[in-house]
Amino acid sequence: MLIAQTHTLRELSAQSDSATRRRLLALGSRYAEYVGWLVQETGDERAALWWTQRAVDLAAVGGDQALAGYALVRRALVTLYREDAEQTIALARRAQSGVLPSRIRGLAAQREAQGHALAGDVGACLRALDRARTLLARRDGTAEGADGPVIGSMHLPDSVGMVTGWCLVDLGRPREAGEELDRQLTLVGPDAVRTQVRYGIRRALAYACAGEIDHACALTEPLLDGVTAVRSATVSTDLRRLVRVLGRYPDHPPVRRLAPRLGTLSRPTTPLEESPS
Repeated sequence: MLIAQTHTLRELSAQSDSATRRRLLALGSRYAEYVGWLVQETGDERAALWWTQRAVDLAAVGGDQALAGYALVRRALVTLYREDAEQTIALARRAQSGVLPSRIRGLAAQREAQGHALAGDVGACLRALDRARTLLARRDGTAEGADGPVIGSMHLPDSVGMVTGWCLVDLGRPREAGEELDRQLTLVGPDAVRTQVRYGIRRALAYACAGEIDHACALTEPLLDGVTAVRSATVSTDLRRLVRVLGRYPDHPPVRRLAPRLGTLSRPTTPLEESPS
């Protein structure tokens, strides 16, 4: 449905005056960016990158150059899930140009921190997180207008805190990660199901890595209906990591109880069959 609406906006823009055309192309670019995110969640990275580039092209024609910076942040998410720390850091750094809105630079700094965490560089990770907090706290007047769409997640009251917890898992500090994610998840509303599931599975992974298997299982079980509902490829990546850690304790009763369902849910998602073009 969103793909059809994106094409409709593009076609309408060709028949409109210049001011209306810019607004339609700007809206179409946001639709295309969202389509890119959705298809990534089906596990189709190629289509995700195609739609992200399409969003950049539409935005540029409509006079918005900033979305190209955010596209780098989105591309860095793809490389992050490929566990390619070097590319994640490189892409995120390119999105921190001073000409871009502070929100995009802040989101890029968060992604850079995740890349450094993947590489095991504690100092660089923490510096990037500090930079992200400073940038995301700014209101420089160059980001979206008051009535415009917000770039990035709207369900993280403290995105830097949540990403800090995320990074601590990869930095080999799972107990600290679990405690930070505990704090952050209390701030997320119950209606934000995907956010609760995405970071909840990450929290369970942290406690499992810390050796708190009973607690990890207790945290995981109530999330499984949400995992089924959101059908997220990115969530499945962490779920598979969690399954591997819990698999070291096959005779543990809570692990045995969860194993059949975890095995089913952690299978890779099937990408959309339709070509993005």
